[in-house]
Amino acid sequence: MKTEKEILDIAKRALQNEADALLQLQNQLNTDFYKIVQLLYESKGRVVVTGIGKSAIIANKMVATFNSTGTPSLFMHAADAIHGDLGMIQQHDVIICISKSGNTPEIKVLAPLLKQSGNTLIAMVGNIDSYLAKQADYILDTTVESEACPNNLAPTTSTTAQLAMGDALAVCLLETREFKAEDFAKYHPGGALGKKLYLKVGDLSMQNEKPSVDLNENLSNVILEITSKRLGMTSVLNGNELVGVITDGDLRRLIAKGFRNDLLAKDIMGSNPKTIQKDELAVLALEMMKNNNITQLIVMDGNSYEGVIHLHDLIREGIL
Repeated sequence: MKTEKEILDIAKRALQNEADALLQLQNQLNTDFYKIVQLLYESKGRVVVTGIGKSAIIANKMVATFNSTGTPSLFMHAADAIHGDLGMIQQHDVIICISKSGNTPEIKVLAPLLKQSGNTLIAMVGNIDSYLAKQADYILDTTVESEACPNNLAPTTSTTAQLAMGDALAVCLLETREFKAEDFAKYHPGGALGKKLYLKVGDLSMQNEKPSVDLNENLSNVILEITSKRLGMTSVLNGNELVGVITDGDLRRLIAKGFRNDLLAKDIMGSNPKTIQKDELAVLALEMMKNNNITQLIVMDGNSYEGVIHLHDLIREGIL
């Protein structure tokens, strides 16, 4: 077993190798890259990404990124393509074929078939003199000097270069499409990420009780309202108008000071409650709670009291 220092040195060397390769990719961008972005942006079809071996894994990732950022895409394994899957390619589809060498047997069989269909063929290739590069209409040059593997065999740096080039394409396309966070949310409705992008304050507050007391309510009824509604607070209303808030903390401070039974809600309420509109994103409510060191916000619908959102609601939804 190697020593700790030896292991860390190997890791640093591998990372440096890949970092240098990514920086070199900048110098390998050319007019073809611009034309490819323009082609994909204007395409009426989908992007079909294909490859074999490790390149196929990168192709799958590219497809996932394209689909999630507004560019319809699908994966076609190069080996399966020559055994029937070519049928998935439609007239207006653009094909990206990924290969380090550009000379593997499967690619040599596949490339002419792709050309026969009349679709535009883009080669993401690590050898611009290869068979695939010569067959392609456009080239994405992902040539690397060497793999991070000490034997220069295992695809490491080359697949990192492919991955980064695919990400560069996706970012250019999403910015060209002016793809916004709201658009992203449509494709990511599940999980914490999706909830941060689409879950509204009102979606959560409507599930809670709606504690409220009149500003002339006596202290006993204020305590009863806070206790029964289980949100650690109550709003204080003057008719339908929100005029204040009373929290558990207010009651504890009152007890510490000593209090009279004749006190009314208006005597102990805070007159500047923190509020948020029901149509705001729930993640904004979390930010407001953090900034103000509080655990609840009063939810409003315009000027009308709508309810309460609690920190626990956000925790339950995984928004923290």
